[in-house]
Amino acid sequence: MIVLLFGPPGCGKGTQSPRIQDWLNIPLIATGDMLRQEIRARTRLGRGIDEVLATGGYVGDSQMNRLLLRRTSQPDCSSGYLIDGYPRTVAQAIFLERLREKRGLPSPIVIHLRVAEDMLLTRLSGRRQCAECKRVHNIYTNPPRREGLCDCGVPLEERNDDRPEVVRARLQLYAEQTNPVLDYYGSRHCHTLDGMRHPDDVFGEIQSVLEPHLVRVRARHNRVNR
Repeated sequence: MIVLLFGPPGCGKGTQSPRIQDWLNIPLIATGDMLRQEIRARTRLGRGIDEVLATGGYVGDSQMNRLLLRRTSQPDCSSGYLIDGYPRTVAQAIFLERLREKRGLPSPIVIHLRVAEDMLLTRLSGRRQCAECKRVHNIYTNPPRREGLCDCGVPLEERNDDRPEVVRARLQLYAEQTNPVLDYYGSRHCHTLDGMRHPDDVFGEIQSVLEPHLVRVRARHNRVNR
């Protein structure tokens, strides 16, 4: 099974993706985390990425495709995966489709979380992330137990691309370049959910969408292993 968790910055992908991963027991490919790993490692690619993200821009298609190809080539991805943050352009979606067909994997299921722009601004400007456990807090709506510290005890970090002026640039770019990806997949593969509700309610609806697909996957697996 391939699941694409889709939506604008701040829609709740970072909250829902670990829950989906644990439920489905499939690898989570969070492209934002991969990019930040390149930055922390000070690779040549990472230095260029840092400059792009600081302005709210998108990393180039060829670079993103290369990172995705490298990650999905690992053995744990042979039967499927969950992706958070890719594809962000139609060109990336086409690359993923060709890769999927080459490896004989099923068509992706797209979960699109829709959230109003004013809420996105609040979520992003108050977002703080733990570099260790990857948990995301919000100083306005979901503060940690101790100010500045994740509940696991590690200091929380504010991302450069969560500054208000950068957030607006990111949302504009999303509307221009990433919204068309929804049209590429179409209503047959894309399920749009209200991401403004409580995270538990959002996750419950995600489960309702994915459960029929999960039943079919299990049925195929049982037939193959008889």
